[in-house]
Amino acid sequence: MAKVGIPFDFDAESSYFYRKIATLTAHDTHTPGRKSSAYKPTDWLPTSVKEVRARGWDEFDVILFSGDAYIDHPSFGAAVIGRLLEAEGLRVAIVPQPNWKDDLRDFRKLGRPRLFFGVSGGAMDSMVNHYTANKRLRSDDAYTAGGKAGFRPDYVVTVYTRILKQLYPDTPVIIGGIEASLRRTTHYDYWSDSLKPSVLVESGADLLTYGMGDKTMPEIARAMRGGYNLNLLRKLPQVAYLASHKQIETLPENRIMLHSFERCLKDKKAFGENFVRIETESNRMQAATLVEPVGDRFVVVNPPYPSISETDLDRSFALPYTRLPHPRYNGKGDIPAWEMIKHSVNIHRGCFGGCSFCTISAHQGKFINSRSERSILAEVERVTRMPDFKGYLSDVGAPSANMYRMGGRDRELCRKCRRPSCLHPKMCPNLDNDHRPLLALYEKIRAVKGVKKAFVGSGIRYDLFDESPYLDTVVKYHTSGRLKVAPEHTEDAVLKLMRKPPFALFERLTADFQRICRREGLPYQLIPYFISSHPGCTERDMRSLSEKVLGKLHFNLEQVQDLTPTPMTLSSVMFYTGENPYTHEKVYVARSQEEKRRQKSYFFNEKPTGNPTVPERRTTARQERAPKNYRPNGDRTSAPRPRKGENPRTIPGIKRKR
Repeated sequence: MAKVGIPFDFDAESSYFYRKIATLTAHDTHTPGRKSSAYKPTDWLPTSVKEVRARGWDEFDVILFSGDAYIDHPSFGAAVIGRLLEAEGLRVAIVPQPNWKDDLRDFRKLGRPRLFFGVSGGAMDSMVNHYTANKRLRSDDAYTAGGKAGFRPDYVVTVYTRILKQLYPDTPVIIGGIEASLRRTTHYDYWSDSLKPSVLVESGADLLTYGMGDKTMPEIARAMRGGYNLNLLRKLPQVAYLASHKQIETLPENRIMLHSFERCLKDKKAFGENFVRIETESNRMQAATLVEPVGDRFVVVNPPYPSISETDLDRSFALPYTRLPHPRYNGKGDIPAWEMIKHSVNIHRGCFGGCSFCTISAHQGKFINSRSERSILAEVERVTRMPDFKGYLSDVGAPSANMYRMGGRDRELCRKCRRPSCLHPKMCPNLDNDHRPLLALYEKIRAVKGVKKAFVGSGIRYDLFDESPYLDTVVKYHTSGRLKVAPEHTEDAVLKLMRKPPFALFERLTADFQRICRREGLPYQLIPYFISSHPGCTERDMRSLSEKVLGKLHFNLEQVQDLTPTPMTLSSVMFYTGENPYTHEKVYVARSQEEKRRQKSYFFNEKPTGNPTVPERRTTARQERAPKNYRPNGDRTSAPRPRKGENPRTIPGIKRKR
């Protein structure tokens, strides 16, 4: 093992900070005046030479570099991976948000590890983190102390990896996290308006782990007990790597050969076909190996793990997190992302909604992996013991809050399934959408001593309700005054391309919500969110949306989100190619900033003055005209089903019995 190196220079405040935390507790450093917890500086994974020595180490196995500030909490990837590797007996250090602009002292200060460097861009793709949908630079960063921007570069994974390979060419670099995960093959990069090859090619990394690392990283640790062995690591599930032609010949016979990166550059249809194959295999229980030629090499993507067990998932959440930002951020301001979730509890992973614009299923997977009640309740009790906890859980949630313990009734049918969504174009008849396990969990959480209210702050899928009393329970016991949902649009043609349920279901939800509030005497609000400029959405569609939502339903909208085409989503593929890759139907795309502004202008009462750039509500035929070959295709198969005893003719959107 390598010796821990002496840094070129210490921060002006580093020695001061270390002396201070030796006498203060964790909460003292973050929240002056509040009761303290008995945390020591060594309760966090080390981030500096002094912290390494405080543990009595002169050597370590893995160094993790992250684009986020270091928050020792199970919602933040660097902490999870660090704790998982620590649990396997490895000595792990974290370097959060290193300075990539100076003499690279942050990359040098700990020297080289015995096994490998790990690199992650953080909880968000760095380009989504940096830029708005209209490509304007953001002025803040929720994952940085004080919410300050400028502490990470564009394309974090590529920049950090290149630096490490330059400084330590013989030390392996393993990349992971959502940025690497979504860029594991050829992808459309909205910010450069171009196709980019796998991040493996651009960064020079030795190995890529995609998806959630709860299963992958312990397996990597076990495979490396005797030292780094790349050939052994390449055999693990849920990893990707660059291979030669000779290595390709040894792969399983059922491998799928994708179109090459070079072919995709010349032919948008080839890129679309690649996406269909990648998305299909990513959502299968038993997937095939994917091979994508790029230059004289091949990107090999091994199949994912079928699913993480409840035991393994519970183990990940039971690791010794402090649940707090590292004391190095004392006096540097709050970290907004942590402030938002510090009193929240995540109950499951994955989402089977398959929304076209969402990256959750691409990263976390389609199949739901739920924690045990015991694990969840234990975490709730830990939260209640936090010194600043006032009795309110900010969120008992997940990617989609009400998918806990849901899945296929017949798992054999799930093994054969190739659908990217269990809910679109209509709910899978094999799906067990029973809400009773979740309602039982809510009841037990409400009974935990110290919990006054447990709110559901995550999004809920109202197309899962059926006859369940779920909505009644959430409104009565788990709403903070505002229930947020995401119908995203009103028009059938757009909703079909989004893989979202028909708007009639939202209208029903609105009526049910208002009825419950009147019955219970609750002055609550329903807050819907919508997306503008999604592929297939014309100005006429947005005008219709505004008329239905602002006019008919009388909502005052707080947010209409302009679409950001993120890598490895169906929406980004349609945005780039101008067609639906599954059907090859042409799709209208609002590309210019003027078109995007016009679509959003219907919601915020913007009036032109002088020579306006934002139009009035009335538009010309030319402004609304989509391409000649654009033919909206309403989704008749996904109309809402009438409830038992309900007249179908009374439900908006239903013109005939199903």
